[in-house]
This record gives sequence, structure tokens and C-alpha cells, in this order.
Amino acid sequence: MALVPYEETAGVGLQKFHKPLATFSFANHRIQIRQDWRQLGVAAVVWDAAIVLSTYLEMGAVELRGCSAVELGAGTGLVGIVAALLVLKPLLRSPVLVRCILLLSGAHVTITDRKVALEFLKSNVQANLPPHIQPKVVVKELTWGQNLGSFSPGEFDLILGADIIYLEETFTDLLQTLEHLCSNHSVILLACRIRYERDNNFLAMLKRQFTVSKVHYDPEKDVHIYKAQKRNQREDL
Repeated sequence: MALVPYEETAGVGLQKFHKPLATFSFANHRIQIRQDWRQLGVAAVVWDAAIVLSTYLEMGAVELRGCSAVELGAGTGLVGIVAALLVLKPLLRSPVLVRCILLLSGAHVTITDRKVALEFLKSNVQANLPPHIQPKVVVKELTWGQNLGSFSPGEFDLILGADIIYLEETFTDLLQTLEHLCSNHSVILLACRIRYERDNNFLAMLKRQFTVSKVHYDPEKDVHIYKAQKRNQREDL
């Protein structure tokens, strides 16, 4: 799940997480995300990193149309929903025949989390995506480092994660998962707030296997976005 520290929500900031709905506007769509702090805690509320990453995707910094994308530790699913609206954008306005062709193309979005969060995640996805693009969007269980056999190696062009760098005991499994899902041409985008030294430790671990650069920073929300790609074999020589 997308896990972040509880203590940062103390005081007034905590109130927004107890609202049953969080409303956003992305990709010319009004998105209403159901939140459920009482039942699922930090995994079932929208954190700033998800908002910043969704905004970054909408800015067009990464070519999304027609690609295969996956969100890890999706929580409420906001980033995956926005990615689906952008990846499958041609399906929203094209004539019926063109839509049929596009539905047969390789464009698809997979939104993942652990089993306990899937029903909640699925409800947000179904409530916010037009019915005719939902066949190209899959909500699927993924526990890092465990059920990787359910995914083909190098399956995705784009791997997304918002506030998934927090629990140090998950770092090795997360790296193994990224390694499995990436091809040599895949792009990883990770949005996070650097709260503790262990967060920097993860980035150092990531740099051993991937080329990493910071591509965006939101000073208001204090959220960084890092881009990573598999190292070229020549770079390691």
C-alpha cells in the first residue's frame, strides 16, 4: 500500500483525510475519490505526492498515449485513474471505428495494491472512468517481491509510484519489483517527500540498478519526482 507517516497529519491537516470524498479535476474530468481512513487508514486517503504526480502527468512531460502503464501501491487509485484517462485519451473522443481499433492496441493501465485494498481501489476506479475505457484498465493484486509471476518481465512502458518509499523493510522487495516490471526502455516515475534519511537510502539503492534524476519539485507541497531507467550495460563497464 501507499504508506506514509501518521505524525505528519497532526492538527488541522488531518481533517481532510476524514472527509469521505476528495474531488479533483484532471484530464478534463471531475474525479471524486472515496476515502476511508477508519477502515484502511493511510492507504485510503489522497496524499500530496499523488496530486503532484497526477499534475506532472497532465503537464505532458511524459508521452502517455498508447503506452502500457502500471501504478504500484495505488491506495485510492488517483494516479492510476489520471494515467488511464491520459493513456486512453484517444478513446474518449474518437469515432466508434477508431475506438474499436484502439481497444485492440497495446495501450492499457494496470493499477495495483495488496489484496486487502483491492475492493476499495476498484470502487474508485469504476466510479471515475468512462465505461468504454474500463476494459483497458485492470485492478490487480501486487505484493512487492512476491507474486511477480503474475506479471510478464518488462511488461510496462511506464511505472508509477506516489509515496511508496517509506517502509525500509520493503525497499529490497520494491527494487526487485521495479527490476522485474521494467524493460530497457521503461520509465519509472516516483513521487515522494523526503522525510527521513532512509528515504535517501532508498534512492541510493535505486541508483545502483537504475539511472536516476530528479525531474520535478513542488515547493508548496515539498514533493519531489524522480525519473529512473534501467542502466545501459555499457554504463556499467
